[in-house]
Amino acid sequence: MKHFRRLEPSAIDLKGKNDFVSQADRESEAAIFDYLKERHDDHALLGEEGGFRHFGSSSAEPKGEWIVDPLDGTANFVHGFPVFSVSVALRQRGRIVAGAVLDPVRDDLWCAERGAGAFWNGKKMRASGKTDFGEAFVATGFPFRARRMIDVYLALFKDVFLEGRALRRAGSAALDLAYTACGVFDAFFELQLSVWDIAAGAILLEEAGGIITDLDGGARHLERGSVLAAGALLHPRLIEIARRHVDESMFEPPAPL
Repeated sequence: MKHFRRLEPSAIDLKGKNDFVSQADRESEAAIFDYLKERHDDHALLGEEGGFRHFGSSSAEPKGEWIVDPLDGTANFVHGFPVFSVSVALRQRGRIVAGAVLDPVRDDLWCAERGAGAFWNGKKMRASGKTDFGEAFVATGFPFRARRMIDVYLALFKDVFLEGRALRRAGSAALDLAYTACGVFDAFFELQLSVWDIAAGAILLEEAGGIITDLDGGARHLERGSVLAAGALLHPRLIEIARRHVDESMFEPPAPL
């Protein structure tokens, strides 16, 4: 937060079109790395900025892998728009077992542990129980990493816009998933995210009773990057709408992480 609305232009780099990294991203990831290494030296970290790193000996198989987005919503951050988050998840034996998303502006914390439920600022939370998509308050994100799919995305956007109650794009997928997990949003969809955008939000939603899948309704969302997420009773309708326009065969599989 010490950098918010105080970054010099020299502290901001462009990784790709509309894809920023800042001094705040790097310092946040370094702080998370140091904190986790001190407590879990037999684990590893997969971070958006630093990639995959063992905490201890690289010759030993890590007992867990922390998946970290140190600043999700960097474009918002560097432009002074107060919607961004920090996302941390733990993966063991290929499965996400814990996760947390922090909104440092509003001091909101969402966390979950596999089999132990999901919590928003310490209170147990539940995903939306709505059954009528016509009442759905839906979040989305624009596919800036899949710009060739813009026409397909806009067709999907149009159908969700026309059928749902309201549609929002705030610019932090981790926050969108957290708000879906606690029932503020009833559903969320986005194309071609990275694993660190999704990992913590996925377990938040699952432990809150919601459903998150890939575009085909399968469980490959962490590997494939596209997400359909909703309360359990609305998710089937979200899949029906999406299938009119898009499926996983339209995308090349990303490199494994």
